[in-house]
Amino acid sequence: MTAAWTPESWKQFPAAQQPNYPEMGELDRSVDQLRRLPPLVTSWEIDHLKDSIAAAQRGEAWFLQGGDCAETFDGCQTESIASKLKLLLQMSLVIVFASRKRIIRVGRIAGQYAKPRSSDVETIHGVTLPCYRGDIVNGFDFTQESRIPDPKRLLRGYDRSAATLNFIRALSEGGFADLHHPENWNLLFVNEVKGEVAKRYRDLVRSLGDALKFMETILEGSTVNELRRVDFFTSHEALLLPYESALTRPSIRGIGHYNMGTHFPWIGERTRSLSGAHVEYFRGIRNPIGVKIGAKVSPDELIELIDRLNPENEAGRLTLIHRLGRQHVEARLPGMIEAVRRKERRVLWVCDPMHGNTVSTAHGRKTRRFDDVVDELRLSFAIHHACGSHLGGAHLELTGDNVTECVGGSRGLTESDLESAYQTQVDPRLNYEQALEMAFEIAGKLTESRAP
Repeated sequence: MTAAWTPESWKQFPAAQQPNYPEMGELDRSVDQLRRLPPLVTSWEIDHLKDSIAAAQRGEAWFLQGGDCAETFDGCQTESIASKLKLLLQMSLVIVFASRKRIIRVGRIAGQYAKPRSSDVETIHGVTLPCYRGDIVNGFDFTQESRIPDPKRLLRGYDRSAATLNFIRALSEGGFADLHHPENWNLLFVNEVKGEVAKRYRDLVRSLGDALKFMETILEGSTVNELRRVDFFTSHEALLLPYESALTRPSIRGIGHYNMGTHFPWIGERTRSLSGAHVEYFRGIRNPIGVKIGAKVSPDELIELIDRLNPENEAGRLTLIHRLGRQHVEARLPGMIEAVRRKERRVLWVCDPMHGNTVSTAHGRKTRRFDDVVDELRLSFAIHHACGSHLGGAHLELTGDNVTECVGGSRGLTESDLESAYQTQVDPRLNYEQALEMAFEIAGKLTESRAP
């Protein structure tokens, strides 16, 4: 490690998962333009999120993070953005109604344009081209022109992130988020959903309406402002370090540097090397940060990673997002929890039950079995409880679109159903019903934990 940190000290370390740009001068010009553009978020918003995460570490709030595996530039549209917010609002309503906990809503949105890949190249029918690394790097179409990494896409990513954030702020701070009118959160196709999960949600909304009317009658017609707006934060995997460092700015309060391209950046499983550039970059920013933790990390390595990223043991600073898979969670998670407890490190534990449960069908489609996803979540709750810890959040890949990408759930999707609405360009996501079903599962577990 170098003694002095700067937003670009990461350049002295090996940087994994970076595109092979054919023209570095063009990259430098794009980064220079990014440095001159306004920040997308403020240090006050970031600090507010850190305080909220500290509350979740104390068991006073629940961290709900969800959104697309990878955003696309074409997805920067009104209904696409609104549908993600609607779904997260519905899920948070289910959870808060049952658990009586404050919900920290964090979207994988307004910047989740880059994706790590297992190989630099992809071969189809004997033709080998650079792999697709997300719209901020190259195009999805399997052509030479599309797959060449283009630094100008960094600027397009910034523009779409800014547009998305502007719309989210308008919705979350206005009447759209008013708890008195949850019908505003219905998705376009929601009236077609007739299953048990949708019925449970509609019954809950009716119960909430009755409760609000009762409260306001007692309070002689007054309302609580917090019922009319919500806090909504953004997050993405901070993968492309030239982009992230260009949006890293010193606070006007003189208290350090913030990544002002998002509220909550995280390090992925493929880039959490202790000797790597990503850890070097993350150790110096003041944002609350996340780290994805897979089954290969040892307890000792985990503690060293925690100490590198949060040497002051600051509350709210570090979130560990374990993504172990149904097959490994019982064997691997207890040792991690025990190591952190023994060393008295302050972290928020969050379960990502999606990434460790990806499988391929006989036809080569990537999918996830809903039962595996639910099982990992249930086991994580139980393991934390048995170890004297508590699970403080969930990290889910989901969409408000009516897709068929994960098998199972209340509708009983099978592999043969995947072709009807398989839309993801990278990893499969929970659809509307499956995401709501997960929300009810979380709510049930949180209700159990507060029972006498």
